[in-house]
Amino acid sequence: QVQLVESGGGLVQAGGSLRLSCAASGSIFSISTMHWYRQAPGKQRELVATITSGGSTNYPDSVKGRFTISRDNAENTVYLQMNSLKPEDTAVYYCKAVRGLAAYWGQGTQVTVSS
Repeated sequence: QVQLVESGGGLVQAGGSLRLSCAASGSIFSISTMHWYRQAPGKQRELVATITSGGSTNYPDSVKGRFTISRDNAENTVYLQMNSLKPEDTAVYYCKAVRGLAAYWGQGTQVTVSS
């Protein structure tokens, strides 16, 4: 079992930065692929960043070059550094841990970008 707790969301002006954190409990963190997703009101949840247990990362074009995912296995924490934020980045951001067929979600943290 893995429990995930996100933090770091808030209100920021367009062009600003935020760093989200996702703290995980459980011994499987270091061998799990970690993802950040976001969901805006009325829209489907979308994947914004992935990092494997080996540290490989992947991003969709919508955030590539602006968002950076990283992980600290010693601290059981995954981060999402978000720069050059845009109003369209406004959403609830969730982290997700995947190991084999098991998947775990956090409760989400709100990010609001004002124009």
